[in-house]
Amino acid sequence: MNKKILHIAPQNFAGMPLDFARMQSENGYNARLVTIFRNTIDFDEDLSLNFTLPVSKTAKKWRDSKITGMKYYKPKNILESVYFKLRDFKNSGTIEKFIDENKLYDYDVYHFDGGMDFYRDLRFAKELDKLGKKIVCCYFGSDLRTRGIFRELDGMSSLNLTVEFDHLRLHKNIHYLFFPYDVKETEFSFRKNEKLRIIHSPTNRLYKGTDRILPVIEKLKRKYDFDFILAENISREKLLELKRECDLAIDQVGGVMGGSGYGKNSIENLSMGLPTITEFYDEYLEFIPENPFICCDIDTLKDTLKNILENRETLKDYSEKGRVWVEKYHSFESVNRKLDALYRESGI
Repeated sequence: MNKKILHIAPQNFAGMPLDFARMQSENGYNARLVTIFRNTIDFDEDLSLNFTLPVSKTAKKWRDSKITGMKYYKPKNILESVYFKLRDFKNSGTIEKFIDENKLYDYDVYHFDGGMDFYRDLRFAKELDKLGKKIVCCYFGSDLRTRGIFRELDGMSSLNLTVEFDHLRLHKNIHYLFFPYDVKETEFSFRKNEKLRIIHSPTNRLYKGTDRILPVIEKLKRKYDFDFILAENISREKLLELKRECDLAIDQVGGVMGGSGYGKNSIENLSMGLPTITEFYDEYLEFIPENPFICCDIDTLKDTLKNILENRETLKDYSEKGRVWVEKYHSFESVNRKLDALYRESGI
């Protein structure tokens, strides 16, 4: 019988947790995804508790304030501790009913995406551990940078995975995976508008460096004629439509706490033939094989864009190289082979 694998994620953020489940389903596993909070950017869902994640300015400010670099999670103060205890109490009836209705104890392997349980007190993971289930923790973004590791869950995990290079410095026993991307989702084409069109689509301005990028764009506009699109708070369908009309993307330059490297947004760009500017610190740049990105930092962004505006023919090579690179390193087949090898090494 095929292994049954359950992915549990706070949200289907950028569609990445569901991509892992789909990848494994296409490669012979019976894989599902459960999300705690429904995604707000029109990505698909599988099973979901449909809890609402607070998205007010106050809630965002509170989450950003948690950028502390702590290795292990602990409540920031007594108010945070009380808040999560009350939330667990309030939601427990809904969660337990959902677990029973969907037979969530019947899986063989459990991926805690983001290293996070349904409950802050980790009661679901603790029950799985008692039952002898295999547990994997997979970190996708700012979870290790802001919240830190849940020490008890870390002790139960047979395998720790990350798709973020800087996490290799934040966890003593973690394996890097290129995250899976279904290249069939996007059609490749190289575009060349009469006037260069640049798009920047931040989900978090702080991480993406948006407020440092915009002044650079304004300075360049005084001399060069080009279009700049700031795509925020729009549907995924509309964002894809805008990307298809652009010649160049700026992902993250000059951001903080994760504002280096690339994610699902960049891979989507490269797959569709959209050359992408992003920032890598030196160690990360050396780590990425056959790097297909246009690399710069906030101090060199102006000159990088100036060079592209004056030499647009260079974009065609970046466009073609990007698609080939995505297929080689991020395809479902490539990533699944690596994950299967890590399963075997970890006795899963």
